[in-house]
Amino acid sequence: MWLIILFFIAHWYLSVFAQSFFLHRYAAHGMFRMSRFWFRFFYLFTWISQGSSFLNPRAYAILHMEHHKHSDTEHDPHSPHFFEDVISMMLNTKRVYQDILAGKYDNRPDIAIKDYPSWPMVDRIGDSWATRIGFAILYTGFYLTFAPHPAWFALLPVHFLMGPVHGAFVNWCGHKYGYANFDNGDHSRNTFVWDLFFVGECFQNNHHRYPRRANFAKRWFEIDVTYPVIKALDLVGIIKLKT
Repeated sequence: MWLIILFFIAHWYLSVFAQSFFLHRYAAHGMFRMSRFWFRFFYLFTWISQGSSFLNPRAYAILHMEHHKHSDTEHDPHSPHFFEDVISMMLNTKRVYQDILAGKYDNRPDIAIKDYPSWPMVDRIGDSWATRIGFAILYTGFYLTFAPHPAWFALLPVHFLMGPVHGAFVNWCGHKYGYANFDNGDHSRNTFVWDLFFVGECFQNNHHRYPRRANFAKRWFEIDVTYPVIKALDLVGIIKLKT
């Protein structure tokens, strides 16, 4: 039982950290720089930690910046205020994400494609059905080996869709529930005062106010647990903070 619990926790936090640190704060907002070696290291880390739900960093970045430009309007890819439920919101997010992957955003004058990171070889491998199914088989094999009861298999869909699960919670709750420190002209909210489960991503109100600020917490009682990691990586020279 404890191996299953530890595996779930490890997958949850490695995946959400990769999404917050590499996809969001680096790929989308460029809050820090890193060498080619560390760029490839964290690219591979993101692919392996997200596994079957790997998100293309360039497509994620463009999708996310569309969200910032159109926050909580009808053009927002994932505003909870224009969808009946979280599933329909995420299906629209998937549609926009697939359009970006298909190149439908490449010639738009307001999007500088070259500014977003890309590693085509890893993108092709990570986005292939063979790779996604392979990761799903590995997760299932682990549960077959160590789960003490079939009820534990109910967690497998979360493993399969870990990235979208995180995104669904952050985008739905972060623009619907919680409190606001700032009037940003949208519905962004801080869902938690200590964002321990989503490593700072649920400080949406703070982030929409200061989109280039690496620390998503703003008030004295708020804790963004990813920021100390970013500061430590900056201190030892693995990354270089811009702000």
